[in-house]
Amino acid sequence: MQYRKDKYGNPISVLGYGCMRFTQKAGRIDIDKAEREILAAVEAGVNYFDTAYVYGGSEAALGEILERNGLRDRVNIATKLPHYLIRSRNGMEKYFAEELRRLRTDHVDYYLMHMLTDDKTWERLCSLGIREWIAEKKASGQIRHIGFSYHGNSDTFKAIIDAYDWDFCQIQYNYLDEHSQAGRTGLKYAAGKGLAVIIMEPLRGGRLANALPPEARKLFAAHEPKRSPAEWGFRWLWDQSEVTCVLSGMNSPEMVRENTAAADACRPGELTEADRQLYADVVKAINAKMRVGCTGCRYCMPCPHNVDIPGSFAAWNRAASDGWFRGEYDYVMCTALRKVSTAASNCVECGKCERHCPQHIQIRQELKKARKTLEGPAYSVARAAIRLIRMY
Repeated sequence: MQYRKDKYGNPISVLGYGCMRFTQKAGRIDIDKAEREILAAVEAGVNYFDTAYVYGGSEAALGEILERNGLRDRVNIATKLPHYLIRSRNGMEKYFAEELRRLRTDHVDYYLMHMLTDDKTWERLCSLGIREWIAEKKASGQIRHIGFSYHGNSDTFKAIIDAYDWDFCQIQYNYLDEHSQAGRTGLKYAAGKGLAVIIMEPLRGGRLANALPPEARKLFAAHEPKRSPAEWGFRWLWDQSEVTCVLSGMNSPEMVRENTAAADACRPGELTEADRQLYADVVKAINAKMRVGCTGCRYCMPCPHNVDIPGSFAAWNRAASDGWFRGEYDYVMCTALRKVSTAASNCVECGKCERHCPQHIQIRQELKKARKTLEGPAYSVARAAIRLIRMY
């Protein structure tokens, strides 16, 4: 297993275990199966395990497995504060104490603000005393490192990075999302500030491994050396020295063996020019199904009416490539979860964006189409639920 260092020189395995997708059996986590997989991962050198308060049963399962095998001191636990459920400092204490009980531990190694989507959300938490609370927990040793997970654009990501002295962050990043969400720009910015960067969705929920279009699969199959699409996806990330750890939701012994073997063999800077051309060709094959040719360059931003144009187009494209649900999920994340809505429906067709688009996209017309797909009844229900949660 290869290791990269965090902000303070602590080694983190380049492959982390994402605990959101433990196998279910009769509506509950199959803890015996999860235990076998976790033990195999630890034996192979994985030392970073990521869970969250809202991953049903995940924290408790991880805590039980680590305790009964005496592994707590051999691994780093990363879990997350559900800030969207918190209305006071007492709430911070309540949820954190419950997480410690579930995890059967007296400290969390890497603690994240879960799904920060804009700097306004962080400002709200500051008004509730989150800075002071974190300082107390770090001083007591109950929290070793503090960070946040993020879904949103690179500009807002930078604003959140600059708003606090973070130790690490977690972003969605893969060869298809190189220029969307935080993207390569955000990765380099965070690493330049000394933060460890944890990668989620390296294979877009498995779609870059198991749901590629036939043309993309053929490209991988024809390329030398022979590697699975999953391994190519991981290697694209591990080739970048700014990436600290890549999370994988491993739920079979075979997956654990394949991923840990790849993590042990990788080194930064190993990809050849031919390899890089392979990724470019694969992205082109995937994008052939895309609805709009937005590259996420952000020349169209900022929108005077607060539309997240690249985020809207990325979600619309994902609905075409990965299915409506995944696109809708991304759209809710990048528009409805913000303090101020950034939805396509904010567009008043002023045309400012189109004057700056190097791809010459008819942005106003394409936003109308994206809105028609993504702002249906499900979106209205999700947005209403988010507003209701924020009221309490």
